[in-house]
Order: sequence, then structure tokens, then C-alpha cells
Amino acid sequence: MSNSTQPRRGTSLLAALAGIVAAGVVLGIAELAGAFFRASATPVVAMGSTFIDFTPPWMKDFAIDTFGTNDKLALLVGMAVTIALLAAVLGVVAFRRWVLGAAGVLLMGAIILACVLTRAGASVADALPTVAGTAAGLFALRWLTRRLRSAVADPGAEPALVESRPHTPSRRGFFAAAGVTAVVAAAAAGGGRLLAGARNNVAAVRSGLQFPAPASPAPALPAGVQSPVAGVTPFVTPNADFYRIDTALSVPQLSTEDWVLRVHGMVEEEFELSYQDLLDADLIERHVTLTCVSNPVGGDLAGNAKWLGYPLREVLARARPLDGADMVLSTSSDGFSASTPLPVLQDDRDAILAIAMNGEPLPVEHGFPVRMVVPGLYGYVSATKWVVDLEVTRFADRTAYWTDRGWAEQGPIKTMARVEVPKPFATLDAGTVGIGGVAWSQQRGITEVEVSVDGGDWESVTLAAEASVDTWRQWSHQLTLEPGPHTLRARATDGVDGLQTDERADTVPDGASGWQTVQFSVK
Repeated sequence: MSNSTQPRRGTSLLAALAGIVAAGVVLGIAELAGAFFRASATPVVAMGSTFIDFTPPWMKDFAIDTFGTNDKLALLVGMAVTIALLAAVLGVVAFRRWVLGAAGVLLMGAIILACVLTRAGASVADALPTVAGTAAGLFALRWLTRRLRSAVADPGAEPALVESRPHTPSRRGFFAAAGVTAVVAAAAAGGGRLLAGARNNVAAVRSGLQFPAPASPAPALPAGVQSPVAGVTPFVTPNADFYRIDTALSVPQLSTEDWVLRVHGMVEEEFELSYQDLLDADLIERHVTLTCVSNPVGGDLAGNAKWLGYPLREVLARARPLDGADMVLSTSSDGFSASTPLPVLQDDRDAILAIAMNGEPLPVEHGFPVRMVVPGLYGYVSATKWVVDLEVTRFADRTAYWTDRGWAEQGPIKTMARVEVPKPFATLDAGTVGIGGVAWSQQRGITEVEVSVDGGDWESVTLAAEASVDTWRQWSHQLTLEPGPHTLRARATDGVDGLQTDERADTVPDGASGWQTVQFSVK
């Protein structure tokens, strides 16, 4: 390798570093400016949300199957890597030919701007953080590439003609400049986060909320709802452990004072509800198990909680839907929408506009201040968080977020039995061991759970007490096992459709099905 090749390569790496630092400036300054705007006005949130919007179902399923509830963290890491690579390329291009590099930066700024302005509820003013960040990034990139050029090029030489002295004061000056710029970018980003947090009063509002006693309290849980087998999930899922699957890269921060629900469409009376209207209404409290349509057989995307809220059938009774309406399109503050069959929200099930979860205000990540909870339907067609709009319409006229992406219009939850003990590939001691898990069939109820070991006969297990047909039901069983590998299967029977199907189906388009199989060993 010639002596001139190594300096060129070293210079390209430094130019790439300049591009990455400049990208940090873009994001940091935009984050700082974005503290005075909506979260979706910042580049990272806007780009990530746009990517989520255009994610095909197979990729969404892959992300959830692979990363579970850490899917958004995985997206952010992937975005960071992608931005760094693009920024590195732009840094090299800008060093060699500034006009092309600047054009690339402006193009990226235009793409970010398009992401920002196409978010739900965006205004022209939301463009300001991106414009400020792009301008600052251009300035930083110009400054750094000039410092680099003076550090590596002889006077009057072409930018690509570099010297081989890596430790000259001018090169150290470039590193110092890059370091200072990186610190400024990080400080701007951190300051923006702190400022946004200080301006946001949602935490204070949540902590100060007091709810009236419900007109219809949740029935007391019967004794014995919890499986006696150690390791089975709690009957009531703690808020911190409740699964979260949604399309919001940045959790919406809505105040109760600003929250308004618009009810309109094919109705005799259009109206709006405030948060105080809900507090003044006859609220009901119920235990309901929610399940995500992306939950695979045996998966953990299900949870059971006590919800407080206002019945949706009362909201619709006031609106008085017109003949021909068969769907309610619910929309969140961040633009997500779900299409729920109208009759489901009008029947006697306890579908509610929920304001509390397990005795406290809804956690922000679970929909504060108001979300929908509808027993018996997967969340993608019913459980809209941060809900701000209900439109009574028809399936023939309107579509929703996930139905636009190939998922089924109707999303009734499928009967499912889940083995929680033993865990897959666990090693147990020989002798009598306890096994257990949960089963659910919202609106139909679980009447039996059976297990089969090593392909043998099916045995009925002991069912825990039933709280209601809208909650999961836990189960337990005792097995005497010999040393060696074993296979356990489980299936449930509901009170309406009978035995859970053994037909394996993927989560797309309307939820997974099949019997769970767990392999483990005994020593």
C-alpha cells in the first residue's frame, strides 16, 4: 500500500467523523427548539413515526416477535445507526466537494421536514425545529470540513492531496473542534429534553387527580382466582408490567384540561366531551383482559387490569347513530385509528372510555388521559389510546390504520391456553411437579383446560376461580415425571365455541391460533 493511500483513508475517516458530528448538531438543535413544539415536530420522532406508518405487517410482526415490547428501542437504535452511516457519507462528500455535500444535507432536511409536516395535526410552525437544526448542521459541517482541510492539505493543494503527519497541531485542532461541537450537540439535546419535561405538566396533573366513587364498582374478586403454582403471572397485571404495543414512538403528552373527545359522523347529535364531563358521569369499574393481535401462541402480549371509565354505549346512546352505520372509527391524538363494529359498542359488554387503571390514573404510555377498553376484541380494532375522536360511520366508507395494512376488519379474540410453568427448555427435578398458566376467551369464558405430556392422553387441569368471562382464567396441575426430555401441550375450551382450534395460524391477519407446545427436561 502506498504512503499516499493511508493518509487519504485517514482523511476520509475524519471527514466521516465531521459528518456524524454535524448530524448530531442537526438533531441536538432541533431537539432544543422542539421543546417549544409538539414532540412529533422533532426529527427523530417524526422520522421514526413515519417509518412505523409505512412498516408492512410482516416487518411489524418480525419486530414484535424478535424484540417484544422493546421494538421501539430497536427502531431507535436502527435509526441511529442509519443516520450515522448517511452522515458519514455526507461528511466525506462535503469534504471533497462542498456543494454536493451541502445539497445532500438540504435533501435530508427536506425529507425530515416532509415527515414532520405529514404527522397528524401538524402545522407550518412545526417546521421550525427542523429548519433550525438543518441550518446549524450545515454551519457545523462547513466549519469542520474547513478545519480538516487546513489540517491535512498543503497550501494550495487539492483537498484529496493530504500529508502524512497525523499529529500536527492543526489536526489536533480539528479533533478539538469536533469534540466541542459534539458537546454542544449533546448539551442541546439534553437541554431540549429537560426543557420539554419542565414545560410538560402531565406528571403533576396525574398525581393530583382524584376520581369519584364509581356508580358501578368492580365486583369483588372471588377467592382462588390466582393459580397456586409459583411462577404463574399475577391475576391482576401491575401497571409497570402491562404490555405496551402501539404506533407512538413518542408518547403523547395530553393534559386533562386540553383533552376533548369529538363524537360525530352518522349520528343525530354531534357533541364533544371534556375530561370533567367524564368525571361527572356515572362511571363503571371492571376487570378486563386485553390481548394484542400480534401475540403469538404462548406469547406474553396479554394482561389483565381493573379499569375505571364511562360506558361507550352511553356515549353512542346520546349520539343516536343513523340507520346504516355499522362502525365507529376511533382516532388518537397521534393519528392512529381503529375501526370497531358499532354493535359491539352498543351491547351489554362493558366497553368503556377508560380513565384509570388498577386504581390510579392511566399511565401516560397506556393512554392518559383517556383510552378505549373493549372486551372481546383485539386492540388493533378497539383499544385506541389517547383517543380524541369517535366517528360513527360504515366499514364500506372508512378504513383504519391496520386494516389499511392488510389486517382483518373484524378482530374477535381467539381462545388460547398458555403454559407459564414450566418455561421452555427448563430443567425440573424428578418427581411430582406443579405446572400452570392462564387461558382466555373474552366474552365466552373458559370452561376447561387440558394438557398432554409426550403425546399422551389429554388430562383436565384444575381451573382457578372465574372472575368474569372478560378476564383470563388461571389453571394448575400436578405431574409425576421420570428423568429425561418431555413435551407438554395445552388447549382450552370456551363456553360458546367449544374446543380451541389446533390449526396453526400466524398473527396476520386476525390473530394467532394453535396449541402451545413446551419442551423441557427432568433430571
